[in-house]
Amino acid sequence: MNPLDARLLQAHAAGDGAALARLYEEAARQAADAEAGAFYLTHAHIFALEGGLPAAETLCAQLVALGREAPPGPPRPPRR
Repeated sequence: MNPLDARLLQAHAAGDGAALARLYEEAARQAADAEAGAFYLTHAHIFALEGGLPAAETLCAQLVALGREAPPGPPRPPRR
């Protein structure tokens, strides 16, 4: 097991969503191919969204650029 995998497992065990977002983003950068990179980037985005992290916007933009996410639409008016 490589050190990044070990840190991912530790963050999962601790329930540390912020660390998971950072670590999955790191895994995306180190991925051997585009498919794996997009997989890890998607996980990073999910954990950033769940944690309300500012990185969520950047991660979304990266996924949009890769054609893996639809661009965000205009804000929706509140339901009444």
